[in-house]
Amino acid sequence: MRAFVMTELTGPSGGAEADVPEPVGAHPWADGERLLIDVHAAGVSFPDLLQTRGQYQHGSPPPYVAGGEAAGVVLEAPPGSGFRPGDRVASLTVWGALAERALGIPRYTVKLPDDFDFVSGAALYLNYATAWFSLHRVNFTKGEDVLVHGASGGVGTAAVQLVRALGGRPIAVVSTSDKARVVREAGAAEVVLSDEGWVAQVRELTGGLGVPVVVDPVGGDRFTDSLRCLDVGGRLAVVGFAAGEIPTVKVNRLLLRDLSVVGVALDPYVARFPEMARTLAAELERLAASGELRPLAGHVLPLASAREALELIDTRRAVGKVVVTIR
Repeated sequence: MRAFVMTELTGPSGGAEADVPEPVGAHPWADGERLLIDVHAAGVSFPDLLQTRGQYQHGSPPPYVAGGEAAGVVLEAPPGSGFRPGDRVASLTVWGALAERALGIPRYTVKLPDDFDFVSGAALYLNYATAWFSLHRVNFTKGEDVLVHGASGGVGTAAVQLVRALGGRPIAVVSTSDKARVVREAGAAEVVLSDEGWVAQVRELTGGLGVPVVVDPVGGDRFTDSLRCLDVGGRLAVVGFAAGEIPTVKVNRLLLRDLSVVGVALDPYVARFPEMARTLAAELERLAASGELRPLAGHVLPLASAREALELIDTRRAVGKVVVTIR
């Protein structure tokens, strides 16, 4: 089968399209449960880029097939999984999705609504699961303002849509006016530009109080300013470090204003509390079927351009989700 294979951990340039055998057995994360998917489209995200440089904690040694999530049709499903051949699904794969067939992880797989095409499906699971779990970790409640960094990216647009769908007010932080237009279309109630005194703007939008919640997939030098943007008792969800720098925090900032900083890492949480995977999947299926989630696939490329798909993320040119069509 055709696939995009990383042979060197040198970044996107270390991969190329090649013929590889079809996957055998079960995904290493699937506890022996074989879920084989005929892939129609694959999602590409920041963790995939990290893997190409050996910088991701869940990476696979080369040679490996890249691609962290797949949308397609089930070919084989384990008994009791709730899936059967012919189901249209979106599944987290961690690696292996940029191929004609891939192994999914049953607990991280959802059925697609009839009105979702496979491009939308490939943009669904990772981003919306991450955004939903972020809001869960900070105990988001209806009516709250949520400041979203990197709001024009895959996780960012997902967070904006979810906050609106769940009854909050999403405030988006983006770097350009073009990205501002994108996040407004995604449902942002307010948009601030990161190079135009965004901290002061957020304070003004909240009557000087600050926001109760920040969702931050960017990290870097924005982190301290994000703490300054929080209201007393505010909560910040650490989702990732797309800026490339892992920030540190002086904990007296947390003490003096009763702030909370929480990590967002789904797999260790599910390992300890397995019911979370079922709850999350049910919520994603419900919200997708309701029409409230409409994944933004800002870039759709063929398998032959999979390297370019990764480079879009590497150069921070990606808007919304980057999707690679397989068939």
